[in-house]
Amino acid sequence: MKQASLKIERLDDFLGRARNLARLADAGKPIPESFAISFEDPADMLAVLTPARLALFRLIKQKPGSIASIAQKMKRDRSAVTRDVAALGKAGLVTITEKTHPGHGRMKEVRARAKAIKLEALVA
Repeated sequence: MKQASLKIERLDDFLGRARNLARLADAGKPIPESFAISFEDPADMLAVLTPARLALFRLIKQKPGSIASIAQKMKRDRSAVTRDVAALGKAGLVTITEKTHPGHGRMKEVRARAKAIKLEALVA
């Protein structure tokens, strides 16, 4: 499992990182076992990383599972967990896959994409 860096950065910085990764790939060199998610505005980062979503991420990292089982473990409403999982998925922190649930149709399994989240923000 990789480490995720959530950053506040300008578009030029983001494109510079992308160019550096492309150079590594072109040279056949290994690409780091991490990924970055960029935000231009610190408020956007804080909107994604609410305390409830951080707690949700920690639980999913320890024990991936269905939205229903996660909601039950967190003692939260299933619809609220569904919204938070969708936000974490849109940000790229979790993956949501549909699986066959024997005898019960299909279920959505949620897994963390990273073992840790590194926050990087410089507000000037």
